[in-house]
Amino acid sequence: MAADLHDTYFIGCLPRTATARLPVFQPAPDTMGFKAWNLLKMADMGLPVPPAFVLGTGWCHDAASRAAAAQPATWQAGLAALESRTGLRLGHGGRPLLLSVRSGAPVSMPGMMETLLNIGLCDATVPGLLRQTGHPRLVWDAYRRLVATYGEVVAGIDARHFEDATQALAGGRNERELDFAELRDLTHRHLMVYQQQAGHAFPQDPRVQLSGAITAVLASWQSERAQAYRASHGIADDIGTAVTVQTMVFGNAGGRSGAGVGFTRNPATGEPGLWVDFLFNAQGEDVVSGRHSAHGHTLLASVLPLTWHALQDAARHLERELGDMQDFEFTVQDGTLWMLQTRSGKRTPRATARIALDLLDEGLLSRAEAQARVRHLKPAHLTSRRVVGEDGAPLAPLAEAVPACDGVASGEIALDEARVQARQAQGVSTVLLRVDAETSDIAALERAEGLLTQRGARTSHAAVVARQLGKVCLVGCDALRIDLAARRVELGGQTFQEGETLTLDGHAGRIYRGVARTEADVPADLCARLAALQGDATG
Repeated sequence: MAADLHDTYFIGCLPRTATARLPVFQPAPDTMGFKAWNLLKMADMGLPVPPAFVLGTGWCHDAASRAAAAQPATWQAGLAALESRTGLRLGHGGRPLLLSVRSGAPVSMPGMMETLLNIGLCDATVPGLLRQTGHPRLVWDAYRRLVATYGEVVAGIDARHFEDATQALAGGRNERELDFAELRDLTHRHLMVYQQQAGHAFPQDPRVQLSGAITAVLASWQSERAQAYRASHGIADDIGTAVTVQTMVFGNAGGRSGAGVGFTRNPATGEPGLWVDFLFNAQGEDVVSGRHSAHGHTLLASVLPLTWHALQDAARHLERELGDMQDFEFTVQDGTLWMLQTRSGKRTPRATARIALDLLDEGLLSRAEAQARVRHLKPAHLTSRRVVGEDGAPLAPLAEAVPACDGVASGEIALDEARVQARQAQGVSTVLLRVDAETSDIAALERAEGLLTQRGARTSHAAVVARQLGKVCLVGCDALRIDLAARRVELGGQTFQEGETLTLDGHAGRIYRGVARTEADVPADLCARLAALQGDATG
């Protein structure tokens, strides 16, 4: 087997000499994946990063390599390093180590591959985690999440079986509203669902869990959505994904904990200042999955001001060191900030221009670097449309939502990809309406003019991709109700059939009946700054 297939990297921990069987390789983004590469950078900056080890992209090369990656002999040295660093042990009844297992290709593919959290929880380790944390709700919330996610991702169980069990217990409530006793009951129901649907019990050996998680993450490189994303964005199929195995930190540890996603600048307009979505008492998937609506930074800043200041400092440090607007994920556990990911943030053309020009003015980019980032932009790229009423009179919106990507989109209501594709084939524009902002809808979003969802955060993976595609995106519309069986929606107290027309205003976060009148919005000052910079490059 080629040497590069044995690459293992360590972040925030060192392998013990006596137990390390694998060499530590010189890191590079093409071999350890960009997500892990940036984790390593953050750790080197002194930012708080949970310790991790990384199986390099070579392990994704072919079926034999992927099978070898899941074998304990492959990851034992990395696990030993984590155990030594944390003082915890995978599967230990008293001081259990819990792990996240994440994908990470050499290029950003947000939400296209799998992540599993809370690996290591089982009947034997529940009492130890209870003693460690003193927080029964955290323990049972983490355990039920693990069983459902592992069942869906590793065992191939349809997620609706776990969702049905949740709804049967919750009675219409959000699972985030359940207390620890209800979550304990839900965990047991999920364990029964797993047994019934998989034909065998949920694995109670944490090492078996870890092997299964590594296998599933590597396999997700070949998933339909990952292949479609690569084809759409010109990404080579043979670069593979790395696997990052990282010590868990818990955003679901109570009122001083939570999970968030942020941008160091507004990715729609480029305006400076943190742009953050945050959920208290939650894990990261709650924010990026698109299944929950999230709050902006105001609540975080008011409840945990020291944590908010630490996050602001971290964001400034990231921009200063990396020289670009960053999209980052973080967890707060009992008021302590942990940084989990950073990458150059996807942005609109208008934001591309504003950010490059501002970073130049702030001394974070050279003139040549700024010119290179904007050389493809023309004034038309910075021009957008705004909704206007007749004779200046304001229009009355049907409802409001949270804008995730600006612009204006009008089209027929479409409730799934098949409808979008059929109407596109007939030359008809559509807007996609969904309950959640999920990455499974990206193929439909590529064909639709915009996306409107009942739930979801503006930093969810689907919203991030919508910005990259230049699609209008509104999320978290509380007034939206979708009846997929009847092919109709309720919006602002009115009923619409699929095929009727709506307009989405991504500037103001409003939805209008029919095709709204628009006018061009030309940012004159930004266009002038861009022209001056580009003129320097050609003069």
